[in-house]
Amino acid sequence: MRFAREAWPFVLPFLAVAGVFWLVGVLPAAVAMTVLGFLVLLFFRDPTRSYDGPPDVVLAPAEGTVTAVEVITDSALGDETWRRISIFLSVFNVHTQKTPVEGVVIGSIATPGKKLPAYRKEAGDVNENHLTLLRRTQGDLIAVRQIAGLVARRVVSRLQAGQRVIQGEPLGLIKFGSRVDVFVPMSYDPLVEKGQRVVSGETPIAMPTDPSTPPPTDFPVSRLSTPRSDAQ
Repeated sequence: MRFAREAWPFVLPFLAVAGVFWLVGVLPAAVAMTVLGFLVLLFFRDPTRSYDGPPDVVLAPAEGTVTAVEVITDSALGDETWRRISIFLSVFNVHTQKTPVEGVVIGSIATPGKKLPAYRKEAGDVNENHLTLLRRTQGDLIAVRQIAGLVARRVVSRLQAGQRVIQGEPLGLIKFGSRVDVFVPMSYDPLVEKGQRVVSGETPIAMPTDPSTPPPTDFPVSRLSTPRSDAQ
């Protein structure tokens, strides 16, 4: 299994201390520190994922549990209305994220903020986060927001504006869990519901609406009113 490179500054100190304990003959402490280092390393696992299905679907960028499927407006995305799918990552989930679609990165915006618990609805509006904007080949805009939380202290994005990406390649990670929001146009149908578990790079979460099928109208609408100041 692969591990994100950001793991080693957290893991190596445990291994170094374990080595010291081993040299001085304190074996129980050496074993304990080695186990702790291994557990921390598991936070940064980056398993290979694959998807074999219709190419127009939007895949889950994160592993976790869907906490909301709703219709919103967001000042960072203009005046349009969007479908937002929120995925909560517990400490037991994989913390690396994958690109949900193929396309070109047209925006990569870091925003400082608070560290509220990520399960709270307002966390996506006020917490530290990183917003990635992806333009699909057919022109649709898909946005992914990685959100820091109470335990997660830092968001890492691997993508830069102008970069071309394929579906399922590394997008970034949130150190020690938190939440990822996916924004798709109103012309897309959600394929998941609240409470459903999804797997990054494997689970389809939305797809363009079939022109012959009316779009769903039974999702709540909310408006995010807090202004967002983009970090430069």
